Amino acid sequence: MQHHTLQVIRDEHAAVAAVLRSLQPLVAQGPGDEPERFFDVLRAMLFYIDEFPEKKHHPNESDLLFPKLARVAPELMPVIRRLETDHMHGETRVRELQHLLLAWELIGDTRRTDFVEACEVYVRFYLEHMRVEETQLLPVAEQKLGPQDWAELDRVFVAARDPLAGGSRDPAYDRLFTRIVLSTPAPLGVGAALHHTPA
Repeated sequence: MQHHTLQVIRDEHAAVAAVLRSLQPLVAQGPGDEPERFFDVLRAMLFYIDEFPEKKHHPNESDLLFPKLARVAPELMPVIRRLETDHMHGETRVRELQHLLLAWELIGDTRRTDFVEACEVYVRFYLEHMRVEETQLLPVAEQKLGPQDWAELDRVFVAARDPLAGGSRDPAYDRLFTRIVLSTPAPLGVGAALHHTPA
């Protein structure tokens, strides 16, 4: 039986992964001849990560899923502790990245390397975090949690579903998602590729 919570978590992971994997080629290309659009897109992507995964997805995992798993599968405690530590520092990490991006935008290319290196580390960290959850926690949850657990989890996770991952449209965030989709080049968005004048 497929539980709604598992699908929500996987869908939200896929949405975050798409944003993260779109960040990498954009950052590698640099602003080119369109610095305003370039920094605008990156700011919107990082704001999305800060606003949805950090404030909604992670708290639901930490407050509901992890305690339920710790109860039925105490052998997972080392993994749960590691993931919980990731959650506790996640908001700080993305805020640091936002600050480094702002420094690059306002101060110039002398700050580019700092952001590029921190972005690579962050993307690797986040993709690995999601991989561990999906391979080590979710299969055990599916096997060991009971109907009452799933009823509570499904109610909370479905209600707080990320609009970028199939959740209910939230007019308050329409502008953000429109900006990301229309400004970001494929495959994440439908925006044109950033223009670079040949050297």
